[in-house]
Amino acid sequence: MTTKATNIHPVFDRIIGRNEKEQFLNQKACVIWMTGLSGSGKTTIAIGLEKELKKRGFLTQILDGDNIRTGINKNLGFSEEDRTENIRRIAEVSKLFVNCGIITINCFVSPTLDIREQAKEIIGESDFREIYVNASYQECEKRDVKGLYKKARNGEIKNFTGLDAPFEAPDNAFLEIKTAEMSIEESVNYLIDAILSDIKQA
Repeated sequence: MTTKATNIHPVFDRIIGRNEKEQFLNQKACVIWMTGLSGSGKTTIAIGLEKELKKRGFLTQILDGDNIRTGINKNLGFSEEDRTENIRRIAEVSKLFVNCGIITINCFVSPTLDIREQAKEIIGESDFREIYVNASYQECEKRDVKGLYKKARNGEIKNFTGLDAPFEAPDNAFLEIKTAEMSIEESVNYLIDAILSDIKQA
């Protein structure tokens, strides 16, 4: 039987605060949360964004679905319950990075409105930038960069988003990037232009 721990004593009030860390890094932290189907271009855009922001003196951290599932979330599957827990943990980790003044770039299918709303509530609405990396199922299946669509069609992967599990597009994303219409470079520049004023120190 699991009991709630009673010997927890947070020290948030005694550690160096976010504002001081942001001033030290000369940037403002936020979470750039990229959602979209597998193969839509989330991670590729994130890598390009990180490189461009580094050139401009910004410190970032990418959190990617596959990387997270090899470590902190390696015990989770793809059931609805596990997907929810996956995003909850990611949001909590993201919040820690933001409180350290680091711009956090997240690449997760995060397929439902509720699951992304949960992430936004944990991170905080003012620090959450939802980016919809929009590519159709047909376009992503044509790319099939990881071979997942073929496996899903063959029944080797269950609960595959867009095929036998839903993807709910954002109602009011901070930014929408249509990767079937824009190159990676164009997508990265479009995203930088949208977030630059949010991450610059005044």
